[in-house]
Amino acid sequence: MINCNMMKYVQLIFILVSCFLSANAQPSFTGLEHLFKTPRHYVACYTHESPVIDGDLSDTVWENAVWSDYFRDIEGDLKPDPPLRTRMKMLWDETCLYIAAELEEPHVWAYLQNHDDIVYYDNDFEIFIDPKNSTHHYFEIEVNACNTIFDLFMPKAYRNGGGAMISWNTPGLKSAVKVHGTLNDPADKDQGWTLEMAIPFAAVTIGNTPDVPRDGRIWRINFSRVEWHTDIINGKYVKRNDSSGKTLPEENWVWSPQGVINMHYPERWGYLLFTKQTKPALAPAFIMPYEEKQRQYLWLVYYRQKEYFTKNRRYAPTFDDLNIKHTVFEIDGKTNTLVMEATGRQFSVVIESGDSRISINDEGLTGTNRRMNN
Repeated sequence: MINCNMMKYVQLIFILVSCFLSANAQPSFTGLEHLFKTPRHYVACYTHESPVIDGDLSDTVWENAVWSDYFRDIEGDLKPDPPLRTRMKMLWDETCLYIAAELEEPHVWAYLQNHDDIVYYDNDFEIFIDPKNSTHHYFEIEVNACNTIFDLFMPKAYRNGGGAMISWNTPGLKSAVKVHGTLNDPADKDQGWTLEMAIPFAAVTIGNTPDVPRDGRIWRINFSRVEWHTDIINGKYVKRNDSSGKTLPEENWVWSPQGVINMHYPERWGYLLFTKQTKPALAPAFIMPYEEKQRQYLWLVYYRQKEYFTKNRRYAPTFDDLNIKHTVFEIDGKTNTLVMEATGRQFSVVIESGDSRISINDEGLTGTNRRMNN
């Protein structure tokens, strides 16, 4: 018979072995947990009838789209939930992605009237789209309660030296806003505002042929709401200042929390799954693609390299320099291997599993390819 002390010893050995195996199964994400929380997802149903883009969400076509979860602070669990509710829903057909949003707001205001005014200087609603999931060549569309549009194209993120192409406009975009109350009138209390958009797939395609999603396609997408602290002065909404006279920073409420106060981390955006099903009850459940689990390890190396560069003004030549001790590990029972090439000014990393290879470079550009047999 095994006595109690022996049983405790066996259990202790089992725990230690389990911890050892777990520690060796993957590189360390310690200190970066805020950048690896699973993004939200949304399954968009197909529609045979396009909604009327007038800002009124009572169209029966919208009954085939479920509301998203309410938006949260951009930092997620680090901050309390917003005091005002925001949510969105989506549909699609062969030409457009349709978006509806509902913003609770007791004081609806907006003063910017011209296309490509910097709309986030007002309270606004923002859409970020990365159809290729490469973190490059992505699109941003902002709108305020006047239905003023600010749209731009990003060849790559600001952190990697990208510059906004504000001259880019969204060809064929339709948008409309409905104010539930009175705009720019502090004397009454409003309910909020709703908006609708039709974004043509041709407008967010790089190339001459519109990239219409197929059934089961996944995009990266996120939504942000900018909300300023205001006071009412002489019948107008005026941004509130701190004790030194500086304007208080805006609130950023988003659909899928970024984990950092920066919307231009496309790898942190949510997942949009396109389904040809027209009824939400028949739509497939979202399942995290295996490739997305692999990409997490590439982003781990990317973030560690950027930390290393900040301290040393050069990139690390080895994984050991990044305190990444294990470069062979399992994901869902499949063996994966990390391989890196680096100089002082550049690096590239590949994760390999079977015949698939996914890469990332020092600019955050990700790509997938298949290994060629000799």
